[in-house]
Amino acid sequence: MTCRVLRISRQAYYQWRAAPVCQRDWDDAHLINAALEIHADDPADGYRFIADELARRGFTASENRVWRICSMQQIFSLHAKKKGRTRTAGPPVHDDLVRRDFTADAPNVKWLTDITEHPTGEGKLYLCAVKDCYSNKIVGYSIASHMRASLALSALRNAIALRDPGDVVVHSDRGAQFRSGAYRRLLRSHGLAGSMGRVGACGDNAAMESFFSLLQKNVLDTRRWRTREELRLAIVSWIETKYHRKRRQRGLGKLTPVEFETIYTTAAAA
Repeated sequence: MTCRVLRISRQAYYQWRAAPVCQRDWDDAHLINAALEIHADDPADGYRFIADELARRGFTASENRVWRICSMQQIFSLHAKKKGRTRTAGPPVHDDLVRRDFTADAPNVKWLTDITEHPTGEGKLYLCAVKDCYSNKIVGYSIASHMRASLALSALRNAIALRDPGDVVVHSDRGAQFRSGAYRRLLRSHGLAGSMGRVGACGDNAAMESFFSLLQKNVLDTRRWRTREELRLAIVSWIETKYHRKRRQRGLGKLTPVEFETIYTTAAAA
């Protein structure tokens, strides 16, 4: 009766009864779960990066198949541009623990982090920096040709390796890199507390924006940069030789970040 009503053969009906879900749909379900997990770790990843990561995890799927799955599940890179689709900042994954108080009584109490970009003849170069509110020193940074979550992860790992902190508030904006699952796991694994400002409120991370403004005036906007490597070397040189060791800051009693940490940290230890 069912076969006559639905106008299907009895053979097809019993085949469906024996296997309600075909192997292709079963495989697609596993691919979708893995793709969602990969994208949650780094929302900047598009379908090509997801396809590469799926292959590293042992899945067999062509780029076209991964594209079909990502399109079906609305898994898009945060940098994707499509007509009629506007993106807003995602929900915060941390409370604002800083509340525009960019001071600290000791090193490794409060860190600020953010990402900036600048064009070169080869394309954009991205810098993620981590700044200690105590001395305004850049305690970690990472430079790359992309703005994926790995850029923010690398900068934070460098800061952790340099300072070996115990309990630090790490404050950022609501960028997808700082909301990624991988970034949150890194914070938790080292006992660090995440903090986030509001959407569109640049004052919530003003001290970090101040550093990027100095970088822009002293390096980024001083000339046209032919290659990413040329600009990368200029940024590293300015941070390590000029900003840390030669630029005196009124907020530090006209000392450089290195001098301030050397004098006051030594005095506190004594």
